[in-house]
Amino acid sequence: MIELTSISKWYGQHQVLNDCSASIGRGEVVVICGPSGSGKSTFIKTINGLEAVQRGQIVVNGIDVTARRSNLAALRAKVGMVFQHFELFPHLSVRRNLMLAQMNVLRRSEDEAAAKAVSLLRRVGLSEHADKYPGQLSGGQQQRVAIARALSMDPVAMLFDEPTSALDPEMVNEVLDVMSSLARDGMTMVCVTHEMGFAKRVASRVMFMDKGVIVEDEPKAAFFDRPRSERAREFLSRILH
Repeated sequence: MIELTSISKWYGQHQVLNDCSASIGRGEVVVICGPSGSGKSTFIKTINGLEAVQRGQIVVNGIDVTARRSNLAALRAKVGMVFQHFELFPHLSVRRNLMLAQMNVLRRSEDEAAAKAVSLLRRVGLSEHADKYPGQLSGGQQQRVAIARALSMDPVAMLFDEPTSALDPEMVNEVLDVMSSLARDGMTMVCVTHEMGFAKRVASRVMFMDKGVIVEDEPKAAFFDRPRSERAREFLSRILH
């Protein structure tokens, strides 16, 4: 489903990813954690080509992301991405935010796109907010709209880059509940997050990164109960308290 082989990336002279490899199967939920500056967000953005790599290969659902002639627009239509800061169009209603890419990329009719939007807003608990604008919603509601918008493209996988880090604490669970529901439904998910409770509940595997290296890639029980590296043990002792 998602194969990353020996990928490395530099910003100028600074190496942010160092020989990273991972294989993510269909239906897996992989949580990526680690200290700030460890390369987590850069790593997840390479999966759909938002960040280019200088070395290595990435193949997603049969598409070679690293090939010079790859159709990255087609890939991004099938790999949903949810960012830290929502990235909604402020001048469009919630409903239109969900409809726009469906009509422009998938060529769905306005009626088809609207029906899909309504269905997904119901799924994330926001049916009554369809005609509001993003600025009229709480941060948690905006993030749920962002998730619904990604789902409107019928993705084969979903990428989450610290989706709760910009939210007030009381809004975090409403977003994690939606993500947990997706996981139960079998969605392939890769999530950069510090929400270790979510990882314990939902993850198939946990990847721990430090200084641009994947230090551990383990089933969640092994990672939380028996982390192999001193760096991971130190990280968990600080974050699990």
